[in-house]
Amino acid sequence: MPLDYERIKNWRFADTRHSYTQRDSILYALGIGLGSDPLDPSQLQFVYEKQLQAFPTMSSILCYPGFWMQDPATGINWVKLVHGEQRSIWHRPLAAEGVLTGKTHISHVIDKGADKGALVIAERNMYDVNNTLVATIQQTTFCRADGGFGQGNAPVAALPRVPERAPDYRRRIPVAPNAAILYRLNADPNPLHIDPQTAAAAGFERPILHGLCTYGHAARAVVQDCCDNDPAVLYRFDARFSAPVYPGETLLCDIWREGADQIHFQVSVQERNVVVLSNGYAALRGTQ
Repeated sequence: MPLDYERIKNWRFADTRHSYTQRDSILYALGIGLGSDPLDPSQLQFVYEKQLQAFPTMSSILCYPGFWMQDPATGINWVKLVHGEQRSIWHRPLAAEGVLTGKTHISHVIDKGADKGALVIAERNMYDVNNTLVATIQQTTFCRADGGFGQGNAPVAALPRVPERAPDYRRRIPVAPNAAILYRLNADPNPLHIDPQTAAAAGFERPILHGLCTYGHAARAVVQDCCDNDPAVLYRFDARFSAPVYPGETLLCDIWREGADQIHFQVSVQERNVVVLSNGYAALRGTQ
C-alpha cells in the first residue's frame, strides 16, 4: 500500500539527548572488532581508557530516534523495510565521552514506483553541550512495499561507483563468531541478530551481522590504511548495504585512493564472494 507522502515528510521527532561514557566508546569499539590484537597500539587507543579516542562511526548509534517506522500511524509496512544506505559527516572529531543532542527530520521521500517501493531518508544532526554541530547522519530506508504514491522528492545524488582498476589496498578483516551478540549491546537488540529461529523465519540460515557493524569494520580499514590510524582525519564515510554478513565470515575491504583526500571502497565476503557494502565513498579532513 502506498505511503502518505505528506505524513512521512512532516513526521515530527522529539530531540534526543544522549549521554555516553568512555565505557560506551570502548563497548562500541569492541563491537566492530577493535582490540582483537591487544598488543596493537592503533587498536588500544579505542579500547583502553588511557588517552581513549572514540571511533568515528560510533555516531551511527548515538541520538538514535528509535524504530519510528514501526508506529502504526506511519502506515509503512515495516516488516519489509531494508536499510539501504548510511552516510556520515563529522564536522569535528567525536569525543570519547560527552552529551549530544540529536535533531532528526525527514529530508527526502522518494517514490520508486508501485512495484518498486520508496526511499525515506532521515537526517540526524548531533550537537554538543555548546550547541556546536558535531556530526550529520543520513540513513536511507528502502520501504519495499510502500511505493506508488505519485509524488515526492527528487532522488539524492547517487554514491559513486568504485574505480575499475585494481585497488590500492586490500584489508582482510575476520569477523568474530560472536560479533553480532556483542554489537547488539550498543543499540540494536533486534532478535534477528541473535535468535536462530527469528533468523530462519526471515529467510536466513542463521543470525546475521548488523549492517552498521559491517559499516564500522569497513571504516576501521580506511582509518588504518588511509588515515595513519588517526580517526580525526576521517571526515565523511558513505556506503550502500548490498547483502548481509554472517558472524564468523571474513571481510575483504578493497580501497582506492583518488588524489590526497578522496577514497572509494567496497567490502565483500571472502567465503561467499558476495559484495556486502558497495559504492563506498570516504573523504579525509581537508576536503570540506
